[in-house]
Amino acid sequence: MSIADIKKSAEQKMLKSIESFKSELAKIRTGRAHPGILDQVQVDYYGSPVPISQVANVSLLDARTISVQPWEKGMGAKIEKAIRESDLGLNPSTQGDLIRVPMPPLTEERRKELTKVVKNAGEDAKVSVRNVRRDANEQAKRMLKDKEITEDEDRRSQDDVQKLTDKTISEIDKLVAGKEAEVLAV
Repeated sequence: MSIADIKKSAEQKMLKSIESFKSELAKIRTGRAHPGILDQVQVDYYGSPVPISQVANVSLLDARTISVQPWEKGMGAKIEKAIRESDLGLNPSTQGDLIRVPMPPLTEERRKELTKVVKNAGEDAKVSVRNVRRDANEQAKRMLKDKEITEDEDRRSQDDVQKLTDKTISEIDKLVAGKEAEVLAV
């Protein structure tokens, strides 16, 4: 393994951390309805928990309402119960075989809670990026110890990985700021 391989691997892992963080942010609801909000809700399907998207069609009726259309007749009540019991604070209602999930407007208190959730998710993403930096630096140190690289190459590698880490963390900060603004917007 070379220094270039270490940097490339670190960069790929940091990009994966950002993608993971973006998908985490998508789950945090704002005032608008978004079908992805129900992704983490699990429904009991013949004894095993599965995501709602695997037992029903999830789509938007309008900007504030999600519709859930179960594929099987008996699943409606189970899906409604799973949504109601999730920690999303949603109250679904069934009309025939269609489940309507209206998105209640966020209170000021709930908005502040959500900004804390966003900040914590951002901190978790930063920690994973820093762990990638640490692993890359340890690999370079190991190569230095085994006399595969010089001290100058080790120093240059650490500087490059630090620049990459700084760039990634600033991108995470921008994502956090953007999501906070979106959550706080009335």
